[in-house]
Amino acid sequence: MRAFMRLALVSLCLMTGMSQAKDEDKLNQLVEEIWQYELKSFPLMASSEGVRDYDAQLMDISAGALEQRHQQFTQYLNKLDEINQKALSRDGLITLLMQRYRLQNYVDLYRFNEHYVPITSEYGFHSSLAQLPNNVRLKNTQDVENYLSRLTLVAQRMQDNMAWMRQGMQVGMTQPKAVLVGFEESVTPLIVDSPEQSPFYAPLEALGEEFTAQQVEKWRTDAKAIIAKQIVPAYQAFHDFLVDEYIPAAREDIAATSWPNGEAFYQNRIRYYTTTDMTAAEIHQLGLDEVARIRAAMQGIIDKLEFEGDINAFIQFLRTDPQFYAKTAQELLVHASYIAKQMDAKLPQLFGLLPRTPYGVAPVPDSIAPKYTTGRYVSPRRDDQPGYYWVNTYALDKRPLYAIPALTSHEAVPGHHLQISLANEMQGLPPVRRKTYISAFGEGWGLYSEFLGKEVGMYEDPYDDFGRLSYEMWRACRLVVDTGMHTMGWSRDKALEYMLENTALSEHNVKTEIDRYISWPAQALSYKIGEIKIKALRKNAEAALGEHFDIRQFHDAVLAEGSVPLFILEQNIEQFIQTQLERTKE
Repeated sequence: MRAFMRLALVSLCLMTGMSQAKDEDKLNQLVEEIWQYELKSFPLMASSEGVRDYDAQLMDISAGALEQRHQQFTQYLNKLDEINQKALSRDGLITLLMQRYRLQNYVDLYRFNEHYVPITSEYGFHSSLAQLPNNVRLKNTQDVENYLSRLTLVAQRMQDNMAWMRQGMQVGMTQPKAVLVGFEESVTPLIVDSPEQSPFYAPLEALGEEFTAQQVEKWRTDAKAIIAKQIVPAYQAFHDFLVDEYIPAAREDIAATSWPNGEAFYQNRIRYYTTTDMTAAEIHQLGLDEVARIRAAMQGIIDKLEFEGDINAFIQFLRTDPQFYAKTAQELLVHASYIAKQMDAKLPQLFGLLPRTPYGVAPVPDSIAPKYTTGRYVSPRRDDQPGYYWVNTYALDKRPLYAIPALTSHEAVPGHHLQISLANEMQGLPPVRRKTYISAFGEGWGLYSEFLGKEVGMYEDPYDDFGRLSYEMWRACRLVVDTGMHTMGWSRDKALEYMLENTALSEHNVKTEIDRYISWPAQALSYKIGEIKIKALRKNAEAALGEHFDIRQFHDAVLAEGSVPLFILEQNIEQFIQTQLERTKE
Protein backbone atom coordinates (compact mmCIF):
# COMPACT_ATOMS: atom_id res chain seq x y z
CA MET A 1 0.00 0.00 0.00
CA ARG A 2 2.83 2.36 0.93
CA ALA A 3 4.61 1.48 -2.32
CA PHE A 4 1.43 2.30 -4.23
CA MET A 5 1.09 5.65 -2.43
CA ARG A 6 4.72 6.50 -3.16
CA LEU A 7 4.16 5.58 -6.79
CA ALA A 8 1.00 7.70 -6.95
CA LEU A 9 2.84 10.65 -5.37
CA VAL A 10 5.72 10.36 -7.85
CA SER A 11 3.21 10.15 -10.70
CA LEU A 12 1.37 13.23 -9.42
CA CYS A 13 4.63 15.19 -9.14
CA LEU A 14 5.58 14.20 -12.68
CA MET A 15 2.17 15.24 -14.00
CA THR A 16 2.39 18.55 -12.13
CA GLY A 17 5.85 19.14 -13.53
CA MET A 18 4.65 18.32 -17.04
CA SER A 19 1.70 20.67 -16.62
CA GLN A 20 3.97 23.44 -15.41
CA ALA A 21 6.37 22.87 -18.29
CA LYS A 22 3.46 22.92 -20.74
CA ASP A 23 2.18 26.26 -19.46
CA GLU A 24 5.70 27.68 -19.34
CA ASP A 25 6.33 26.62 -22.93
CA LYS A 26 3.00 28.05 -24.03
CA LEU A 27 3.89 31.36 -22.37
CA ASN A 28 7.37 31.48 -23.89
CA GLN A 29 6.03 30.79 -27.37
CA LEU A 30 3.36 33.46 -27.01
CA VAL A 31 5.82 36.04 -25.66
CA GLU A 32 8.13 35.39 -28.60
CA GLU A 33 5.23 35.71 -31.05
CA ILE A 34 4.22 39.03 -29.49
CA TRP A 35 7.79 40.31 -29.68
CA GLN A 36 8.07 39.45 -33.35
CA TYR A 37 4.77 41.21 -34.00
CA GLU A 38 6.03 44.31 -32.19
CA LEU A 39 9.21 44.34 -34.28
CA LYS A 40 7.13 44.15 -37.44
CA SER A 41 4.76 46.87 -36.22
CA PHE A 42 7.48 49.24 -34.99
CA PRO A 43 10.27 49.24 -37.60
CA LEU A 44 12.49 51.75 -35.79
CA MET A 45 12.44 49.56 -32.69
CA ALA A 46 13.33 46.59 -34.86
CA SER A 47 16.31 48.44 -36.32
CA SER A 48 17.50 49.43 -32.86
CA GLU A 49 17.34 45.75 -31.88
CA GLY A 50 19.52 44.76 -34.82
CA VAL A 51 16.65 43.27 -36.84
CA ARG A 52 17.23 44.42 -40.42
CA ASP A 53 13.99 43.09 -41.99
CA TYR A 54 12.13 46.40 -41.66
CA ASP A 55 14.93 48.92 -42.21
CA ALA A 56 13.16 50.45 -45.21
CA GLN A 57 9.94 51.13 -43.27
CA LEU A 58 8.45 53.51 -40.74
CA MET A 59 5.54 52.73 -38.44
CA ASP A 60 2.19 52.85 -40.22
CA ILE A 61 -0.14 55.15 -38.26
CA SER A 62 -3.07 55.13 -40.65
CA ALA A 63 -6.50 54.51 -39.12
CA GLY A 64 -6.59 50.96 -40.45
CA ALA A 65 -3.13 50.10 -39.12
CA LEU A 66 -3.87 51.51 -35.66
CA GLU A 67 -7.13 49.57 -35.46
CA GLN A 68 -5.49 46.36 -36.64
CA ARG A 69 -2.72 46.63 -34.04
CA HIS A 70 -5.28 47.37 -31.35
CA GLN A 71 -7.25 44.26 -32.22
CA GLN A 72 -4.11 42.13 -32.31
CA PHE A 73 -2.84 43.40 -28.95
CA THR A 74 -6.27 42.75 -27.46
CA GLN A 75 -6.19 39.18 -28.77
CA TYR A 76 -2.77 38.68 -27.25
CA LEU A 77 -4.08 39.89 -23.90
CA ASN A 78 -6.86 37.33 -24.09
CA LYS A 79 -4.35 34.58 -24.88
CA LEU A 80 -2.26 35.57 -21.87
CA ASP A 81 -5.35 35.30 -19.68
CA GLU A 82 -5.83 31.71 -20.84
CA ILE A 83 -2.53 30.67 -19.28
CA ASN A 84 -2.76 29.16 -15.80
CA GLN A 85 -0.67 31.51 -13.67
CA LYS A 86 -0.57 29.05 -10.78
CA ALA A 87 1.22 26.54 -13.00
CA LEU A 88 4.05 28.94 -13.86
CA SER A 89 7.43 29.23 -12.21
CA ARG A 90 8.25 32.46 -10.41
CA ASP A 91 10.29 33.56 -13.40
CA GLY A 92 7.47 32.70 -15.77
CA LEU A 93 4.93 34.59 -13.70
CA ILE A 94 7.06 37.75 -13.79
CA THR A 95 7.35 37.42 -17.55
CA LEU A 96 3.59 37.05 -17.92
CA LEU A 97 2.86 40.06 -15.71
CA MET A 98 5.42 42.19 -17.56
CA GLN A 99 4.00 41.18 -20.93
CA ARG A 100 0.51 41.95 -19.73
CA TYR A 101 1.60 45.38 -18.46
CA ARG A 102 3.17 46.21 -21.82
CA LEU A 103 0.20 45.02 -23.90
CA GLN A 104 -2.37 46.69 -21.67
CA ASN A 105 -0.67 50.02 -22.20
CA TYR A 106 -0.86 49.66 -25.98
CA VAL A 107 -4.56 48.88 -25.68
CA ASP A 108 -5.24 51.70 -23.23
CA LEU A 109 -3.44 54.36 -25.26
CA TYR A 110 -5.49 53.49 -28.33
CA ARG A 111 -8.70 53.38 -26.31
CA PHE A 112 -8.01 56.87 -24.96
CA ASN A 113 -7.00 58.19 -28.42
CA GLU A 114 -3.44 59.02 -27.44
CA HIS A 115 -2.60 59.31 -31.15
CA TYR A 116 -4.68 62.51 -31.26
CA VAL A 117 -1.96 64.25 -29.23
CA PRO A 118 1.44 63.11 -30.60
CA ILE A 119 3.39 65.97 -28.97
CA THR A 120 4.32 67.09 -25.47
CA SER A 121 5.65 70.47 -24.43
CA GLU A 122 9.22 69.34 -25.12
CA TYR A 123 9.05 66.65 -27.80
CA GLY A 124 7.03 65.19 -30.62
CA PHE A 125 6.93 63.01 -33.72
CA HIS A 126 8.80 65.69 -35.70
CA SER A 127 11.73 65.49 -33.27
CA SER A 128 11.62 61.70 -33.25
CA LEU A 129 11.77 61.53 -37.04
CA ALA A 130 14.68 63.95 -37.02
CA GLN A 131 16.66 61.37 -35.00
CA LEU A 132 16.64 58.95 -37.96
CA PRO A 133 20.11 60.04 -39.18
CA ASN A 134 21.61 59.37 -35.74
CA ASN A 135 20.49 55.76 -35.73
CA VAL A 136 21.64 54.37 -39.05
CA ARG A 137 24.75 52.51 -40.17
CA LEU A 138 25.33 52.81 -43.91
CA LYS A 139 27.77 49.93 -44.34
CA ASN A 140 26.51 48.45 -47.61
CA THR A 141 24.30 49.17 -50.60
CA GLN A 142 21.19 47.76 -48.92
CA ASP A 143 21.70 50.00 -45.88
CA VAL A 144 21.81 53.11 -48.05
CA GLU A 145 18.78 52.11 -50.11
CA ASN A 146 16.83 51.32 -46.95
CA TYR A 147 17.69 54.71 -45.49
CA LEU A 148 16.60 56.50 -48.65
CA SER A 149 13.36 54.51 -48.60
CA ARG A 150 12.72 55.67 -45.06
CA LEU A 151 13.36 59.26 -46.09
CA THR A 152 10.61 58.97 -48.70
CA LEU A 153 8.15 58.08 -45.90
CA VAL A 154 8.93 61.01 -43.59
CA ALA A 155 6.59 63.51 -45.27
CA GLN A 156 3.67 61.06 -45.16
CA ARG A 157 4.22 60.41 -41.44
CA MET A 158 4.22 64.16 -40.83
CA GLN A 159 0.92 64.48 -42.72
CA ASP A 160 -0.62 61.51 -40.91
CA ASN A 161 0.21 62.98 -37.51
CA MET A 162 -1.20 66.37 -38.46
CA ALA A 163 -4.39 64.62 -39.57
CA TRP A 164 -4.72 62.97 -36.15
CA MET A 165 -4.05 66.30 -34.45
CA ARG A 166 -6.88 67.85 -36.46
CA GLN A 167 -9.21 65.09 -35.25
CA GLY A 168 -8.09 65.89 -31.73
CA MET A 169 -8.93 69.54 -32.29
CA GLN A 170 -12.48 68.59 -33.30
CA VAL A 171 -13.14 66.86 -29.96
CA GLY A 172 -11.19 69.25 -27.73
CA MET A 173 -8.25 66.88 -27.28
CA THR A 174 -5.18 69.06 -27.75
CA GLN A 175 -2.26 70.13 -25.65
CA PRO A 176 -3.11 73.29 -23.70
CA LYS A 177 -2.23 76.60 -25.30
CA ALA A 178 -0.13 77.56 -22.27
CA VAL A 179 2.48 74.85 -22.89
CA LEU A 180 2.76 75.48 -26.64
CA VAL A 181 4.21 78.98 -26.53
CA GLY A 182 7.20 78.90 -28.85
CA PHE A 183 6.76 75.21 -29.66
CA GLU A 184 7.07 75.95 -33.37
CA GLU A 185 10.70 76.90 -32.72
CA SER A 186 11.49 73.19 -32.33
CA VAL A 187 10.49 72.77 -36.00
CA THR A 188 12.36 75.74 -37.43
CA PRO A 189 15.88 74.18 -37.43
CA LEU A 190 14.61 71.47 -39.79
CA ILE A 191 13.38 73.99 -42.37
CA VAL A 192 16.67 74.51 -44.22
CA ASP A 193 17.63 76.50 -47.29
CA SER A 194 19.62 73.68 -48.89
CA PRO A 195 19.42 69.90 -48.44
CA GLU A 196 23.04 69.71 -47.30
CA GLN A 197 22.08 71.68 -44.18
CA SER A 198 19.49 69.10 -43.17
CA PRO A 199 20.38 66.50 -40.51
CA PHE A 200 18.69 63.94 -42.79
CA TYR A 201 21.53 64.44 -45.29
CA ALA A 202 24.38 63.90 -42.80
CA PRO A 203 24.68 60.09 -43.21
CA LEU A 204 25.18 60.54 -46.96
CA GLU A 205 28.15 62.82 -46.34
CA ALA A 206 29.86 60.13 -44.28
CA LEU A 207 29.71 57.33 -46.87
CA GLY A 208 32.91 55.30 -46.88
CA GLU A 209 35.36 54.18 -49.54
CA GLU A 210 33.58 50.84 -49.93
CA PHE A 211 31.20 52.56 -52.34
CA THR A 212 32.01 53.76 -55.84
CA ALA A 213 32.00 57.44 -56.71
CA GLN A 214 29.08 56.86 -59.06
CA GLN A 215 27.02 55.19 -56.34
CA VAL A 216 27.74 57.95 -53.85
CA GLU A 217 26.87 60.66 -56.33
CA LYS A 218 23.56 59.02 -57.23
CA TRP A 219 22.54 58.45 -53.62
CA ARG A 220 23.43 62.00 -52.62
CA THR A 221 21.47 63.38 -55.54
CA ASP A 222 18.48 61.24 -54.59
CA ALA A 223 18.71 62.29 -50.95
CA LYS A 224 18.88 65.98 -51.84
CA ALA A 225 15.79 65.63 -53.99
CA ILE A 226 13.82 63.84 -51.25
CA ILE A 227 14.85 66.41 -48.64
CA ALA A 228 14.19 69.46 -50.82
CA LYS A 229 10.93 68.32 -52.41
CA GLN A 230 9.36 66.28 -49.60
CA ILE A 231 10.89 66.59 -46.15
CA VAL A 232 11.54 70.32 -45.89
CA PRO A 233 8.07 71.19 -47.28
CA ALA A 234 6.55 68.74 -44.77
CA TYR A 235 8.30 70.45 -41.85
CA GLN A 236 7.29 73.84 -43.20
CA ALA A 237 3.69 72.63 -43.41
CA PHE A 238 3.86 71.40 -39.81
CA HIS A 239 5.30 74.72 -38.66
CA ASP A 240 2.52 76.62 -40.43
CA PHE A 241 -0.09 74.22 -39.07
CA LEU A 242 1.10 74.88 -35.52
CA VAL A 243 1.16 78.64 -35.92
CA ASP A 244 -2.00 79.08 -37.98
CA GLU A 245 -4.28 76.28 -36.74
CA TYR A 246 -3.24 74.17 -33.79
CA ILE A 247 -1.90 76.65 -31.26
CA PRO A 248 -4.70 79.21 -31.82
CA ALA A 249 -7.31 76.45 -31.41
CA ALA A 250 -5.61 74.74 -28.46
CA ARG A 251 -7.64 74.40 -25.27
CA GLU A 252 -7.34 76.89 -22.42
CA ASP A 253 -7.95 74.32 -19.66
CA ILE A 254 -4.74 72.60 -18.55
CA ALA A 255 -6.28 69.55 -16.82
CA ALA A 256 -6.16 66.15 -18.51
CA THR A 257 -9.57 65.57 -16.98
CA SER A 258 -10.96 68.18 -19.39
CA TRP A 259 -10.31 65.76 -22.28
CA PRO A 260 -13.07 63.39 -23.36
CA ASN A 261 -13.15 60.60 -20.75
CA GLY A 262 -10.41 62.56 -19.02
CA GLU A 263 -10.95 61.40 -15.44
CA ALA A 264 -10.66 57.74 -16.42
CA PHE A 265 -7.63 58.58 -18.56
CA TYR A 266 -5.79 60.29 -15.71
CA GLN A 267 -6.47 57.46 -13.27
CA ASN A 268 -5.32 55.02 -15.94
CA ARG A 269 -2.07 56.96 -16.31
CA ILE A 270 -1.60 56.95 -12.52
CA ARG A 271 -1.91 53.18 -12.52
CA TYR A 272 0.45 52.82 -15.48
CA TYR A 273 3.19 55.12 -14.20
CA THR A 274 3.09 54.21 -10.50
CA THR A 275 2.04 50.52 -10.85
CA THR A 276 -0.20 51.10 -7.81
CA ASP A 277 -3.91 51.64 -7.21
CA MET A 278 -3.36 54.94 -5.40
CA THR A 279 -5.86 57.71 -6.09
CA ALA A 280 -4.99 61.26 -7.06
CA ALA A 281 -6.13 62.47 -3.62
CA GLU A 282 -3.86 59.96 -1.83
CA ILE A 283 -0.90 60.95 -3.96
CA HIS A 284 -1.57 64.65 -3.39
CA GLN A 285 -1.52 64.18 0.40
CA LEU A 286 1.63 62.06 0.22
CA GLY A 287 3.26 64.91 -1.67
CA LEU A 288 2.25 67.49 0.93
CA ASP A 289 3.71 65.31 3.71
CA GLU A 290 6.98 64.83 1.85
CA VAL A 291 7.30 68.55 1.09
CA ALA A 292 6.97 69.35 4.81
CA ARG A 293 9.61 66.76 5.76
CA ILE A 294 12.15 67.84 3.13
CA ARG A 295 11.61 71.54 3.86
CA ALA A 296 12.61 70.90 7.48
CA ALA A 297 15.82 69.18 6.29
CA MET A 298 16.59 72.13 4.00
CA GLN A 299 16.13 74.52 6.90
CA GLY A 300 18.68 72.49 8.85
CA ILE A 301 21.34 73.18 6.18
CA ILE A 302 20.50 76.89 6.15
CA ASP A 303 20.88 77.03 9.93
CA LYS A 304 24.25 75.25 9.68
CA LEU A 305 25.45 77.84 7.14
CA GLU A 306 24.23 80.64 9.47
CA PHE A 307 22.56 82.33 6.54
CA GLU A 308 20.76 85.54 7.49
CA GLY A 309 17.29 85.07 6.09
CA ASP A 310 14.59 82.47 5.69
CA ILE A 311 14.50 79.51 3.30
CA ASN A 312 12.98 81.55 0.48
CA ALA A 313 15.70 84.19 0.78
CA PHE A 314 18.30 81.43 0.65
CA ILE A 315 16.73 79.95 -2.46
CA GLN A 316 16.75 83.38 -4.09
CA PHE A 317 20.45 83.69 -3.21
CA LEU A 318 21.14 80.34 -4.89
CA ARG A 319 19.18 81.36 -7.98
CA THR A 320 21.00 84.64 -8.49
CA ASP A 321 24.60 84.37 -7.24
CA PRO A 322 27.00 83.90 -10.21
CA GLN A 323 29.33 81.65 -8.18
CA PHE A 324 26.86 78.79 -8.63
CA TYR A 325 26.73 78.89 -12.44
CA ALA A 326 29.03 77.89 -15.30
CA LYS A 327 30.10 80.62 -17.69
CA THR A 328 30.28 78.40 -20.77
CA ALA A 329 28.57 75.25 -22.02
CA GLN A 330 31.93 73.51 -22.05
CA GLU A 331 32.50 74.36 -18.38
CA LEU A 332 29.14 72.85 -17.46
CA LEU A 333 29.82 69.67 -19.47
CA VAL A 334 33.31 69.29 -18.00
CA HIS A 335 31.92 69.68 -14.49
CA ALA A 336 29.23 67.07 -15.14
CA SER A 337 31.83 64.72 -16.65
CA TYR A 338 34.11 65.10 -13.62
CA ILE A 339 31.27 64.35 -11.21
CA ALA A 340 30.33 61.31 -13.29
CA LYS A 341 33.87 59.92 -13.13
CA GLN A 342 33.97 60.47 -9.38
CA MET A 343 30.79 58.42 -9.03
CA ASP A 344 32.15 55.71 -11.35
CA ALA A 345 34.94 55.09 -8.86
CA LYS A 346 32.49 54.60 -5.99
CA LEU A 347 30.26 52.04 -7.70
CA PRO A 348 32.11 48.95 -6.39
CA GLN A 349 31.12 50.03 -2.86
CA LEU A 350 27.47 49.73 -3.80
CA PHE A 351 27.17 46.89 -6.34
CA GLY A 352 28.45 43.39 -6.90
CA LEU A 353 27.47 43.43 -10.58
CA LEU A 354 28.22 46.36 -12.91
CA PRO A 355 27.29 46.79 -16.60
CA ARG A 356 29.83 46.56 -19.42
CA THR A 357 28.08 49.21 -21.57
CA PRO A 358 29.84 52.61 -21.30
CA TYR A 359 28.22 56.03 -21.36
CA GLY A 360 29.19 59.50 -22.52
CA VAL A 361 28.27 63.03 -21.48
CA ALA A 362 26.76 65.28 -24.16
CA PRO A 363 24.65 68.43 -24.43
CA VAL A 364 20.92 68.31 -25.12
CA PRO A 365 20.52 68.97 -28.89
CA ASP A 366 20.11 72.67 -29.65
CA SER A 367 16.85 72.11 -31.52
CA ILE A 368 15.00 70.95 -28.39
CA ALA A 369 17.09 72.47 -25.57
CA PRO A 370 15.01 75.64 -24.91
CA LYS A 371 11.98 73.73 -23.71
CA TYR A 372 13.79 70.58 -22.57
CA THR A 373 14.34 69.38 -19.03
CA THR A 374 17.65 69.84 -17.15
CA GLY A 375 19.12 66.49 -18.11
CA ARG A 376 18.19 63.03 -19.29
CA TYR A 377 19.64 59.60 -19.96
CA VAL A 378 19.48 58.34 -23.55
CA SER A 379 19.84 54.58 -24.01
CA PRO A 380 21.98 53.14 -26.81
CA ARG A 381 20.08 52.62 -30.04
CA ARG A 382 22.42 49.84 -31.13
CA ASP A 383 24.83 47.41 -29.51
CA ASP A 384 27.82 49.35 -30.89
CA GLN A 385 26.73 52.60 -29.21
CA PRO A 386 27.17 53.89 -25.65
CA GLY A 387 24.46 55.39 -23.53
CA TYR A 388 24.48 59.16 -23.10
CA TYR A 389 23.95 61.43 -20.13
CA TRP A 390 22.47 64.57 -21.68
CA VAL A 391 23.08 67.87 -19.88
CA ASN A 392 21.08 70.92 -20.92
CA THR A 393 23.50 73.76 -21.67
CA TYR A 394 20.81 76.21 -22.81
CA ALA A 395 20.37 79.24 -20.50
CA LEU A 396 23.48 78.62 -18.39
CA ASP A 397 22.36 81.04 -15.71
CA LYS A 398 19.51 78.62 -14.99
CA ARG A 399 21.69 75.48 -14.64
CA PRO A 400 23.24 75.60 -11.14
CA LEU A 401 26.43 73.66 -10.52
CA TYR A 402 25.26 72.61 -7.05
CA ALA A 403 22.55 70.50 -8.74
CA ILE A 404 24.98 68.54 -10.93
CA PRO A 405 25.96 65.84 -8.38
CA ALA A 406 22.29 64.89 -7.85
CA LEU A 407 21.48 65.13 -11.57
CA THR A 408 24.46 62.95 -12.45
CA SER A 409 23.61 60.34 -9.82
CA HIS A 410 20.08 60.15 -11.22
CA GLU A 411 20.64 60.20 -14.98
CA ALA A 412 24.01 58.44 -15.27
CA VAL A 413 25.37 56.36 -12.39
CA PRO A 414 24.25 54.76 -10.20
CA GLY A 415 20.93 55.77 -11.75
CA HIS A 416 19.50 55.23 -15.21
CA HIS A 417 22.60 54.18 -17.11
CA LEU A 418 23.52 51.51 -14.61
CA GLN A 419 19.99 50.16 -14.15
CA ILE A 420 18.98 50.18 -17.83
CA SER A 421 22.31 48.75 -19.02
CA LEU A 422 22.17 45.88 -16.53
CA ALA A 423 18.64 45.09 -17.69
CA ASN A 424 19.68 45.12 -21.37
CA GLU A 425 22.65 42.86 -20.67
CA MET A 426 20.70 40.17 -18.83
CA GLN A 427 21.02 36.72 -20.33
CA GLY A 428 18.26 34.15 -20.71
CA LEU A 429 15.36 36.59 -20.34
CA PRO A 430 12.89 37.37 -23.14
CA PRO A 431 13.07 40.89 -24.66
CA VAL A 432 9.88 41.96 -22.89
CA ARG A 433 11.76 41.61 -19.60
CA ARG A 434 14.88 43.41 -20.81
CA LYS A 435 13.27 46.14 -22.88
CA THR A 436 10.19 47.21 -20.93
CA TYR A 437 10.73 50.34 -18.87
CA ILE A 438 8.59 50.63 -15.73
CA SER A 439 8.62 54.29 -14.79
CA ALA A 440 7.93 53.74 -11.08
CA PHE A 441 10.88 51.36 -10.88
CA GLY A 442 13.30 53.18 -13.17
CA GLU A 443 12.55 56.71 -11.96
CA GLY A 444 12.22 55.54 -8.39
CA TRP A 445 15.67 53.98 -8.74
CA GLY A 446 16.98 57.24 -10.22
CA LEU A 447 15.77 59.27 -7.24
CA TYR A 448 17.02 56.63 -4.80
CA SER A 449 20.40 56.91 -6.57
CA GLU A 450 20.56 60.58 -5.63
CA PHE A 451 20.31 59.45 -2.01
CA LEU A 452 23.07 56.89 -2.62
CA GLY A 453 25.29 59.74 -3.77
CA LYS A 454 25.05 61.18 -0.27
CA GLU A 455 25.94 57.86 1.30
CA VAL A 456 29.21 57.67 -0.63
CA GLY A 457 30.20 61.32 -0.16
CA MET A 458 29.28 62.84 -3.53
CA TYR A 459 27.88 66.02 -1.97
CA GLU A 460 31.07 67.71 -0.85
CA ASP A 461 29.64 70.88 0.68
CA PRO A 462 26.30 72.07 2.12
CA TYR A 463 25.34 73.70 -1.18
CA ASP A 464 25.62 70.39 -3.05
CA ASP A 465 23.56 68.69 -0.34
CA PHE A 466 20.99 71.46 -0.53
CA GLY A 467 20.93 70.83 -4.29
CA ARG A 468 20.20 67.17 -3.57
CA LEU A 469 17.39 68.10 -1.21
CA SER A 470 16.06 70.55 -3.77
CA TYR A 471 15.93 67.75 -6.32
CA GLU A 472 14.12 65.51 -3.84
CA MET A 473 11.79 68.41 -3.05
CA TRP A 474 11.26 68.86 -6.78
CA ARG A 475 10.00 65.26 -7.03
CA ALA A 476 7.83 65.64 -3.92
CA CYS A 477 6.31 68.81 -5.36
CA ARG A 478 5.45 66.87 -8.49
CA LEU A 479 3.02 64.75 -6.48
CA VAL A 480 1.27 67.92 -5.37
CA VAL A 481 1.22 69.97 -8.57
CA ASP A 482 0.54 67.14 -11.05
CA THR A 483 -2.52 65.94 -9.17
CA GLY A 484 -3.43 69.53 -8.32
CA MET A 485 -3.47 70.70 -11.94
CA HIS A 486 -5.09 67.62 -13.44
CA THR A 487 -7.77 66.85 -10.83
CA MET A 488 -8.12 69.70 -8.31
CA GLY A 489 -8.50 72.81 -10.42
CA TRP A 490 -5.02 74.21 -9.87
CA SER A 491 -4.00 76.84 -12.42
CA ARG A 492 -0.62 76.84 -14.10
CA ASP A 493 0.30 79.97 -12.15
CA LYS A 494 -0.58 78.31 -8.84
CA ALA A 495 1.61 75.33 -9.70
CA LEU A 496 4.48 77.62 -10.74
CA GLU A 497 4.19 79.57 -7.49
CA TYR A 498 4.18 76.36 -5.43
CA MET A 499 7.33 75.05 -7.16
CA LEU A 500 9.15 78.38 -6.88
CA GLU A 501 8.22 78.60 -3.20
CA ASN A 502 9.50 75.14 -2.32
CA THR A 503 12.42 74.31 -4.64
CA ALA A 504 15.71 75.94 -5.59
CA LEU A 505 15.03 75.35 -9.28
CA SER A 506 15.40 78.41 -11.47
CA GLU A 507 12.25 80.05 -12.77
CA HIS A 508 13.09 78.85 -16.29
CA ASN A 509 13.43 75.27 -15.09
CA VAL A 510 10.21 75.49 -13.10
CA LYS A 511 8.28 76.71 -16.13
CA THR A 512 9.75 73.94 -18.28
CA GLU A 513 8.88 71.33 -15.66
CA ILE A 514 5.33 72.53 -15.06
CA ASP A 515 4.64 72.48 -18.79
CA ARG A 516 6.03 68.96 -18.92
CA TYR A 517 3.63 67.80 -16.18
CA ILE A 518 0.70 69.44 -17.93
CA SER A 519 1.51 67.84 -21.29
CA TRP A 520 2.56 64.41 -19.93
CA PRO A 521 -0.09 63.60 -17.31
CA ALA A 522 0.91 61.46 -14.28
CA GLN A 523 4.39 60.47 -15.51
CA ALA A 524 5.99 62.75 -12.93
CA LEU A 525 4.26 60.84 -10.11
CA SER A 526 6.42 57.77 -10.62
CA TYR A 527 9.67 59.16 -9.17
CA LYS A 528 8.81 59.75 -5.52
CA ILE A 529 6.45 56.82 -5.21
CA GLY A 530 9.09 54.45 -6.57
CA GLU A 531 11.84 55.91 -4.37
CA ILE A 532 9.70 55.65 -1.24
CA LYS A 533 9.03 51.98 -1.98
CA ILE A 534 12.73 51.14 -2.55
CA LYS A 535 13.74 52.90 0.68
CA ALA A 536 11.00 51.06 2.58
CA LEU A 537 12.15 47.72 1.21
CA ARG A 538 15.74 48.49 2.19
CA LYS A 539 14.60 49.39 5.71
CA ASN A 540 12.76 46.05 5.92
CA ALA A 541 15.86 44.16 4.73
CA GLU A 542 18.13 45.98 7.18
CA ALA A 543 15.78 45.22 10.08
CA ALA A 544 15.38 41.56 9.15
CA LEU A 545 19.03 40.83 8.39
CA GLY A 546 20.75 43.03 10.96
CA GLU A 547 24.53 42.58 10.85
CA HIS A 548 24.15 40.25 7.87
CA PHE A 549 22.71 43.00 5.68
CA ASP A 550 24.98 43.71 2.70
CA ILE A 551 24.18 46.84 0.69
CA ARG A 552 25.82 45.39 -2.45
CA GLN A 553 23.70 42.25 -2.29
CA PHE A 554 20.57 44.29 -1.66
CA HIS A 555 21.16 46.51 -4.70
CA ASP A 556 21.93 43.50 -6.88
CA ALA A 557 18.64 41.96 -5.72
CA VAL A 558 16.69 45.14 -6.52
CA LEU A 559 18.09 45.19 -10.06
CA ALA A 560 18.19 41.41 -10.58
CA GLU A 561 14.94 41.11 -12.54
CA GLY A 562 15.24 44.29 -14.56
CA SER A 563 12.54 46.93 -14.55
CA VAL A 564 9.46 45.52 -12.77
CA PRO A 565 6.23 46.84 -11.23
CA LEU A 566 6.58 47.81 -7.58
CA PHE A 567 4.45 44.93 -6.30
CA ILE A 568 6.77 42.46 -8.03
CA LEU A 569 9.81 44.26 -6.61
CA GLU A 570 8.33 43.91 -3.15
CA GLN A 571 7.87 40.17 -3.65
CA ASN A 572 11.43 39.86 -4.98
CA ILE A 573 12.93 41.57 -1.93
CA GLU A 574 10.82 39.48 0.44
CA GLN A 575 12.27 36.42 -1.27
CA PHE A 576 15.79 37.91 -1.04
CA ILE A 577 15.37 38.43 2.71
CA GLN A 578 14.21 34.86 3.23
CA THR A 579 17.11 33.47 1.20
CA GLN A 580 19.63 35.55 3.14
CA LEU A 581 18.12 34.48 6.47
CA GLU A 582 18.39 30.83 5.49
CA ARG A 583 22.04 31.31 4.58
CA THR A 584 22.79 32.79 7.99
CA LYS A 585 21.55 29.58 9.58
CA GLU A 586 23.84 27.32 7.56
